[in-house]
Amino acid sequence: MIRQLLKEEKLLNFINGEWLPPSNTRYTSVINPANLQSLVQVPLSGTEDVETAVESAKRAQKNWALVPAPQRAEVLYKVGLIMKEQKEKLAQLLTMENGKVIEEARGEVQEGIDMAFYMAGEGRRLFGQTTPSELKDKFAMSVRSPVGVVGIITPWNFPIAIATWKSFPAIVAGNAVVWKPATETPIMAFELAKIFEEAGLPSGVINVVFGSGSAVGEAMIHSPAIRVISFTGSNEVGRNIAAKCGQQLKKVSLEMGGKNAVIVMDDADLSLAVEGILWSAFGTSGQRCTACSRVMVHESVKAELEERLQTEMTKLTIGNGLDETIKVGPIINQGGLEKIKSYIQIGKDEGAKLIAGGHTLETGPHAKGNYFAPTLFTDVSPDMRIAQEEIFGPVVSLIPVKSLEEAIEINNNVEFGLSSSIFSRDVNKIFAAQRDLDTGIVYINAGTTGAEIHLPFGGTKGTGNGHRDSGVAALDVFTEWKAVYVDFSGKLQRAQIDVE
Repeated sequence: MIRQLLKEEKLLNFINGEWLPPSNTRYTSVINPANLQSLVQVPLSGTEDVETAVESAKRAQKNWALVPAPQRAEVLYKVGLIMKEQKEKLAQLLTMENGKVIEEARGEVQEGIDMAFYMAGEGRRLFGQTTPSELKDKFAMSVRSPVGVVGIITPWNFPIAIATWKSFPAIVAGNAVVWKPATETPIMAFELAKIFEEAGLPSGVINVVFGSGSAVGEAMIHSPAIRVISFTGSNEVGRNIAAKCGQQLKKVSLEMGGKNAVIVMDDADLSLAVEGILWSAFGTSGQRCTACSRVMVHESVKAELEERLQTEMTKLTIGNGLDETIKVGPIINQGGLEKIKSYIQIGKDEGAKLIAGGHTLETGPHAKGNYFAPTLFTDVSPDMRIAQEEIFGPVVSLIPVKSLEEAIEINNNVEFGLSSSIFSRDVNKIFAAQRDLDTGIVYINAGTTGAEIHLPFGGTKGTGNGHRDSGVAALDVFTEWKAVYVDFSGKLQRAQIDVE
């Protein structure tokens, strides 16, 4: 099936509008996590390829910035239309390289389509401000200016959606892009580059360089011409990027991990809460930065919620995501499986009670693939490692609480601050929670996943460094504010000195 959708056996870098092999001729295999079959070979490019891409971007950006923003937006409209036409093909390729179930893959592609049309709209806005001057015959305004060449580094778990969050606002704002996708999921980058090419984006405005973080990523971080690095990935790598960019006074936008929680109060609709927890915790096999990994449940309804969750978890179908009946796909690779297994042992050693899952699936339809059973711990204390550290797998911990205030305190007492949720029918509790939960995203009577592209995406504390993907806020990452003063008095006016 892969050859029907993707003709190439080896992917190529996309630099200055050309499809080029890596200068070092090195490749590695892209593995389907559902059956461990090799899909395609991806380049392991080096510094030389990054330098070529950066030079291409520098040349292209000078001309691209002079194209009126509404015309730049027209390219994004075309990108969105092409993505819409190719939605099913893209979704199937995404499932094969990433493992997520096909309905989720379709949703991710739709997110990219939505982002194309939304950011194309910004081509007719990109608003600045006008403000009264304090002096006569003087006009004052602010405008957005492109930064120049930007570098984006994207993860494997949302290989097309996150790329659109970053590249589309950068492009409509007049920048050129050098993009390093994850080597686990390069096919989406390859396909999106082809779509940009078909849509008529000028050569060099988008450049895709495949390779490792230690080679391609490091070269991008240290390239003087790249003035912004936008990264989504682990906290450890993000901190390292921030330190290196800080030494160069280079702008950096980080979207990192989460330890997201659902609060279930004693007045909650438990059927709705169970549905929300299952989707948030086990959708994408828990491999989302917004995945629910903690549930703070009021002690009066804990037993019932626990029983309902166990019952519904037995109904989850696990397997190859191309099967429309499957609800939980594989884990991305062996390293991911080993990490999840290690946390199961940590939870047991800490005294948490394992009541469902906790093991790999290795027989029958799961004999070839990276499968892990949806897992539920109960009687977890807030200070346990499984309640504090990001596991990035289908593992949920139930933490009993006596009050909303206790639940909020537990929610906020972790390193991360990405997403949170509360299930309650009490409007007073709901408004107190949305005010006091220390996360960048808050859901009411829904799970911790499901962000929409027209609102800012990101979080507090260890989740990021204050910038946001998606929405208008994304433009702040890829533009600089410029203040412009027009004095038409015909004489020198010295601002505050001449104010009477």
